[in-house]
Amino acid sequence: MVKPELAPEYPAHWEADVVLRDGGTGHLRPMTPADADAVQTFHMAQSKSSIYLRFFTYKSKLTPKELRRFTELDYKDRVAFVITHGSEIIGIGRYDRLDNPIEAEVAFNVSDAHQGRGVGSILLEHLAVAARENGIYRFTADVLPENRKMMQVFSDAGYEVHRHFDDGVVALAFDIDPTEKSRAVMEAREHRAEARSVAGLVAPASVAVIGASRAWGSIGQQLLEHVVEGKFTGAVYAVNQEALEVSGMMPYTCIADVPGPVDLAIIAVPYEQVPTVVEQCGAAGVKGLVIASDGFADDGARGLARQRALVRQARANGMRVVGPASLGLANTDPAVSLNASMAPSLPLRGGLGIFSQSAALGVSLYASLSRRDIGLSSVLSAGNRADVSGNDMMQFWEDDPNTAACALYLESIGNPRKFSRISRRLARSKPVIVAKSDSMGLRLPPGHAVRTTQAPAGALDAMLRQSGVIRVNTIEELADVAQIVVGAPLPHGPGLAIFSNSLALGMVVADAAEQHGLTVVDMDANLVLDMGQSRALPLLARTLGQTLARADVDSAILTLLPIPGLTIETIAGTLKKCAEAADKPVVAVFTGIVDVSIHVNRQLGGLPAYSSPGSAIAALAAVTRYAHWLTLEKPSFDPPSGVDTAAASQLLESLLEGVSGDGLITVDAADTGELLAHYGIDVLESVPFETTEQAVQAAERLGWPVAIKTLDAALRHRLDLGGVRINIENAASLRRNISQMRKLLEPYGPCELEVQAMAEVGQSCTLRAIEDPLLGPVVSFGLSGDAVNLLDDWAHRVPPLSVGDAKELIRSPRAAVKLFGYEGLPAGNVAALEDLVARVALLKDEHPEIAWVEFNPILLGPHKLTVLAVNLRIGNAAQRTDSARRAMLS
Repeated sequence: MVKPELAPEYPAHWEADVVLRDGGTGHLRPMTPADADAVQTFHMAQSKSSIYLRFFTYKSKLTPKELRRFTELDYKDRVAFVITHGSEIIGIGRYDRLDNPIEAEVAFNVSDAHQGRGVGSILLEHLAVAARENGIYRFTADVLPENRKMMQVFSDAGYEVHRHFDDGVVALAFDIDPTEKSRAVMEAREHRAEARSVAGLVAPASVAVIGASRAWGSIGQQLLEHVVEGKFTGAVYAVNQEALEVSGMMPYTCIADVPGPVDLAIIAVPYEQVPTVVEQCGAAGVKGLVIASDGFADDGARGLARQRALVRQARANGMRVVGPASLGLANTDPAVSLNASMAPSLPLRGGLGIFSQSAALGVSLYASLSRRDIGLSSVLSAGNRADVSGNDMMQFWEDDPNTAACALYLESIGNPRKFSRISRRLARSKPVIVAKSDSMGLRLPPGHAVRTTQAPAGALDAMLRQSGVIRVNTIEELADVAQIVVGAPLPHGPGLAIFSNSLALGMVVADAAEQHGLTVVDMDANLVLDMGQSRALPLLARTLGQTLARADVDSAILTLLPIPGLTIETIAGTLKKCAEAADKPVVAVFTGIVDVSIHVNRQLGGLPAYSSPGSAIAALAAVTRYAHWLTLEKPSFDPPSGVDTAAASQLLESLLEGVSGDGLITVDAADTGELLAHYGIDVLESVPFETTEQAVQAAERLGWPVAIKTLDAALRHRLDLGGVRINIENAASLRRNISQMRKLLEPYGPCELEVQAMAEVGQSCTLRAIEDPLLGPVVSFGLSGDAVNLLDDWAHRVPPLSVGDAKELIRSPRAAVKLFGYEGLPAGNVAALEDLVARVALLKDEHPEIAWVEFNPILLGPHKLTVLAVNLRIGNAAQRTDSARRAMLS
């Protein structure tokens, strides 16, 4: 179906590619009048039973009047969505606003041929988001009692559904604001669907290599050869319209000629031929694509346009895409044995799943892990990462019994909020190692079409820490950590025992351990093992075993200079047995070896071994921090009381009337106070004045003592520069201070002043929340003054914030010690500050229209918290990449 000319009011931001329950894909978009014929075709293909359940009567054909009513929409009071597969509509969902403006009637119709794929659930999620955008907060539906499937769609969505039976019809009603249960349902469905879609890629029943060539060394020839020589357990087909024979196989001229169904097509043809091949794959019912061809986003703006069109084409026909410019994928499960990659052989089998993006870094990561003999479960190189991403792989790994730990090298993140949500859940069951460059998010690597960040430095790292991932900087550090998480148990605490045959070396390791947060509870730097293998190994086993048996020892490291008569393999075997017996991690460092034929940095019979003490300690410390994170209680999301989200949304909608484009407006004090009050946040009133008598009248109303401040943004918090005067106790003093203050500030130009009641004395703090193009909402906290202005002593978190996140945020700045009693001063009311952080985080999470809000200063006293000033700017809401609907990143 040719996409129609769109009216100006067509809500293009509602369009989305979606993953269905079985892992296939579809395209969801608002219906338009041009869909009339397709809607008629859809209706006439339905069974009599389905038509009766939808319309409460049978009608073989829709009338022209009905088609106009169904397809001519205003996208506000009357909205309809379709989900398409190719040119075919497979599902329709709609709502019509009722007399009560916050209520709408909702209805669905799903193709008989696509029942059971979760089409109705996805339509409901997207209709609910569109309805809330239009000020609708409650859905109703009339359903026949025998239409159990449709009633199940509503009840399974996680909403609290109220039912009423009247005159042979079941009337349903439910609020559509996201609840904890509805979000959990959506996330569970998303997880199952995306895991299945990736499983179809890495564990296909059949593979076709399109572009398989006879030319030795060509990409197509190598990919086909690697699939065959990897002993793939499924059917393999070569597709090449010119060759007579490829790798001993008779090729087919096109995918349509392949005799059996194809789950995975590997495409290695020139970029200009790729769209045609993808179209042919869609027509042939292929489920997934690996595109090795380049010439897309790596080729500038024209290539990016080709890439986006390619992904739209694939998804519209139900296919996921790995690539373009992908090195391929691999699965070492013997039941699959798939090497659909440029690696010459199937990787060593093991428990580590790896994901990488651009080819160069993918090769480096694969090579580093291979050199260390670290076994892999599955490998995926996303290339330009136009579709399948690290988020998708984490969804798959969570359920994959062959994967014990996960490693990702990320050059960009397309959906950080979703990454945080998935990794936080995955890390509870499997270690997640993430390597990223410090510039990630600040600039884009070649071929990556994602947004950059404007968030403060450190915000992205804070998000990773919140997620429980093991953050590293380089590929080598990733491999260092991987050796431990796949070859050793996790430590139960920071207690470390050190063994060495060199006192100097032992001291170096001890110093490094303390610097990395480990606690050295025992050190034996006088090991004497040069007594022959028969005596040395039992002595080593006995010494290590006794130490590991101690309750305060959680892990051990042995750092050894070369020992005559003992090989690193024999020592490693003894250490591995001791570690298994104690169920505690043991790592070995073999330093001083000059023989280049002896490779130390690797898994030695399952024992993590290193050539550098620093690398070993850093890796062990990282794993220990992760193990500690696991001991913390699961995040508790306890929303603050007294919040009226709907009222806040209505106020923001009214304030944004007439605002267009990316412009921002600063909200005045009265409207700011009203908005914040909907979230239980009070701001100490301040009154601007022009004349001295106006100031006196305001002070009399506010109550003595008062303060006066300049409204100049650079001076209003600067007591030292005369921008603030405090503890003014009567009218005469106020008049005198105003006169003096105006004279003092005269060199800075004309200044406006305001008067404000005095707050309880306390520590001055700053709380800020912004809407970032990459991360979404970001909340930052610091202690006002030099700590943040000169030393950049901020802490950052990405909402939603758990109770623990809020506590950690205010304790993270280096100057935060001043909140808890410092140099004899009383501690502040930290509980009140935690409550304010929770309210601001919820406000920012629920309202992307709020582009910037800064509370500065906040005075935290021993008894009270007082917000003295707020700067609030709003604009058109950026479309969040992670909301209460399932959608694939475009």
